[in-house]
Order: sequence, then structure tokens, then C-alpha cells
Amino acid sequence: MVMQAMGSEHLDELIALDDAYWWHVAKRELVARLLARHCPPPGRVVEGGFGSGRNLREFRRLGYAVQGLDAMPQAVDHARRIGFDEVWQHDLTQPWPLEPESTRAVVLLDVLEHLADPVAALGHAARVLEPGGGVIVTVPANPRLYGPWDEQLGHHRRYTSRLLRSQALEASLRVERVTHWNSFSLPAAAVVRTLERWRPRREGTEFPRVPGWVNRTLVGCARMERWWLERFAVPAGLSLVGVLRK
Repeated sequence: MVMQAMGSEHLDELIALDDAYWWHVAKRELVARLLARHCPPPGRVVEGGFGSGRNLREFRRLGYAVQGLDAMPQAVDHARRIGFDEVWQHDLTQPWPLEPESTRAVVLLDVLEHLADPVAALGHAARVLEPGGGVIVTVPANPRLYGPWDEQLGHHRRYTSRLLRSQALEASLRVERVTHWNSFSLPAAAVVRTLERWRPRREGTEFPRVPGWVNRTLVGCARMERWWLERFAVPAGLSLVGVLRK
């Protein structure tokens, strides 16, 4: 199988949490700012691996026309139920069913790590981009943290900046910017991943639940970090974010 798709239980959890859980809020706000800066509306945004569809709603609110591709038929059905007609079930490593040079931006958020051939997906994204269009991508960082959590989520790899740059260039995309993000949760994640090697986590891919005040604090930390990374590079973090240009 080319892409290791999430299970339907994980999709249900995304739908339940995507509106308010700190991780999803932080990533959505970061990507919205990057889109506004590097690929401002109007124009078409295509999200590959759109999951719950919550980001599609945000991109539409920002003034983009939106389309989506996802490997899961359940994700497509849900997106159509909440008002998105131009969404399709599709393997991202196969040629995309979209017109060449028709798209202002492609968004791939924590998707490439699920693909056996991420370069193929990036190449198909490049084909549908208009001249000067961009890809906004996030991936998990730090290969040494790869463990049971990644395996249960269907990850093939965690990324280094060098690997992400190499895959982008192989797909004929120019790397405009790559930086770490989510630096504030890296120490805790490193401890948890180390402990998992000695005491494997229970089966399941649930996001760790946190009290409301902790959730709000983590969203605030992400916003402070975003102020920094809009001006400077972040040297370490649990994830990488990249802006790739056609």
C-alpha cells in the first residue's frame, strides 16, 4: 500500500478535537499566516490529506476557493456533509485529478510522513501549481524520536531539514523557507518517546488530553513562537514547516 491512511477511529477523534485542541489550532494559525504572506488570496487552495475538513473551512474564510484530496472515503463523505463539494478520494502519489497550473497553493499538513513516495506527491503538487505558486508543508521532525507512536500513526519516517529540502528539490520545487516549530513541546515529547522504548504505550492514537487551562497555555506558547519564527529561524522543534515554491 502506498499510503498508510489513518484509521476511522483517528478520523473521528480529529473531527471531535480539530476545532479547539491546541495542536490543531496552533498548526492552523501558523499555516494561515504563511498562506497570507506567501500565497495571498484570491486563488485556489488544494489541501492534500484534509482529514476532518476543518482547515478547508478556515481557508475558505480567508478568501480562497478550496479543493481537497484524501485517501479516506470517510473523510470525503464528512467534508461533503459539511458543505465542501470539490473533494475527492485520491492517492496523493498518483497524478492528481486537477488541471495543471490551476492552483495558487497546495497545503500538505503532516501528510508526507505517511507516504512511501513523498517525492511523487510533491511532484504532482508542483504540476497543479500556477507559476509562482507555493506548497505549505508540515512534517514531524527528529528521526531519533521515531517510535511506537509514529508506527501506530502509519509514519514511514520523521524528517530532518536536509531530507525535506532534498525531497522538495527532487520534485522541482524551490525551497523558500524551512524551519522548526513546536519547540516548546519538544522536551516533554523527548521524555515520553524515550520512556516508550522501555514501556511501550498502549494501543491507540489518541491525542493526550489536557485540562482547559493547559490547552489555552499551549496555544499561547505557539502564538509567541510564531511571532519569533516569522522573523527568525527556530533551531529545534517537534515539527518542521516549509514553504516551497514552483
